[in-house]
Amino acid sequence: MKNEMELTFLSVSKNEAFARATVGAFVSQLDPTMDELTEIKTVVSEAVTNAIIHGYNNKTDCYITIQCKTFEEQELELTIIDHGVGIRNIEEAKEPLYTSKPHLERSGMGFTIMESFMDSLQITSNLNEGTTIVMKKQLTKTKSVCH
Repeated sequence: MKNEMELTFLSVSKNEAFARATVGAFVSQLDPTMDELTEIKTVVSEAVTNAIIHGYNNKTDCYITIQCKTFEEQELELTIIDHGVGIRNIEEAKEPLYTSKPHLERSGMGFTIMESFMDSLQITSNLNEGTTIVMKKQLTKTKSVCH
């Protein structure tokens, strides 16, 4: 392992931007391309938003944890953990356009985006215990302009 960090924050929607920025800053150590950095920040937004809206039903007194690990050879592993209601049917939740809250006019594309932008996506969930999402991405090896 090259480096790791853990971030725990309240399930307040404005913390989504904080989580994005923090993970983005941490991942910047690997010198990702702009596209890679944008994709990583987007999947963090999707996972955190899912935890707030679906996992915690917009309760603001619960916690979300992000674990971020970097490895040699430009590999990244992101883990997002909530202790919310869990996902009843993971395969159904992964279907494009599926949403458990259609009245909120959500797009239902969160897991689809995560699968598209990352090399792997693993979802573990237990009802009334929470959900853990593990995503991995192999970043492009680039030569840094600044040393």
